Amino acid sequence: MSDSTIQIFDTTLRDGEQVPGCKLDTNQKIIIAERLDILGVDVIEAGFPVSSPGDFKSVEEISKIVKNASVCGLTRAVKKDIEVAAEALKYAKKPRIHTGIGTSESHIKYKFNSNKEDILSRAFEAVRYAKSFVEDVEFYAEDAGRTENDFLAKVCEEAIRGGATVLNIPDTTGYCLPSEYGAKIKYLKENVKGIENAIISCHCHNDLGLATANSIEGIINGARQIECTINGIGERAGNTALEEVVMILKQHPYLNLDTNINTKHLYSLSQLVSESMGVYTQPNKAIVGANAFAHSSGIHQDGVIKNRETYEIIDPKDVGVTESAIVLTARSGRAALAYRAKIVGYELTKLQLDIVYDSFLSFADKKKEVNDNDIHQIIESTSISNQILKV
Repeated sequence: MSDSTIQIFDTTLRDGEQVPGCKLDTNQKIIIAERLDILGVDVIEAGFPVSSPGDFKSVEEISKIVKNASVCGLTRAVKKDIEVAAEALKYAKKPRIHTGIGTSESHIKYKFNSNKEDILSRAFEAVRYAKSFVEDVEFYAEDAGRTENDFLAKVCEEAIRGGATVLNIPDTTGYCLPSEYGAKIKYLKENVKGIENAIISCHCHNDLGLATANSIEGIINGARQIECTINGIGERAGNTALEEVVMILKQHPYLNLDTNINTKHLYSLSQLVSESMGVYTQPNKAIVGANAFAHSSGIHQDGVIKNRETYEIIDPKDVGVTESAIVLTARSGRAALAYRAKIVGYELTKLQLDIVYDSFLSFADKKKEVNDNDIHQIIESTSISNQILKV
């Protein structure tokens, strides 16, 4: 892998599915996994095999059909978990076991009723045992965001000693500021013995709305994998949104970082995940929201009509959206009305546009949004309708 290529680890089918009420069946997971493989993700985390027979079956069936991506199964630092994951992954062309343990003071004291020495030992043993089944082992240090950097570095060293190929540094609670998370990654790059033998991965949650920013700051400071989900779905406030980090890297070439993602599939896959899970995507969601390329302000509409790049930093076609949307409202100007009128078949002169625009404003004040049928009605209601050229 080139040092300028960021691996995309998609966990829509594992962490993303942990949204209450969003359970997918095996067939739905297979369809999404196939689309993720076509999208170009590097790793598909297919599930947590030991958690249920259904999850085991899903990981096993996904392993059979994925052609390009690594297929990953999550485990705790428990031998039985690791054995079950290895069995579920036996058909995968490129299997990966993702094992780990909590490392923060809170997790050590309250979750495990343990001590740091025991955590170090369990981290090493879990990775070493996973390594006896597969070559590709990823280790996660749960709640790394709230773990002291010096201890986190020791845990990472033990994971590498056990044979870890990837080190996942999760901001499990979404607590870190971007500067703090970036500094943590930088510290690990500079202080972990053997770090050159492993890839650092960012797994950020969105509790404070910082998941995407933290992930980007992580890769700027040396991480080379981002763990994310389609539409940013996941526990509580969700995970890093795949479409956001991918497009940030694409739109900022001076970072000299890119992914293997075919971005033209982003919008359709976003819709598939939303429909399959029954999770409504907010209209103002970056990249894939219904309003991401919609313009209703007259000033913005005029600028976009003259040159799309005036108000759009992304070409809609790059993410699989057909075109920008000029939405007619009472805030729209003459340029937008003339543009939309031409689309539905009317060529308005400047004088005709002035007359029709007055009627349009009266109509728009009574309705939130003016659609194509309304444009016909507005034009036909004017005294000059028979003078307007139809195209």
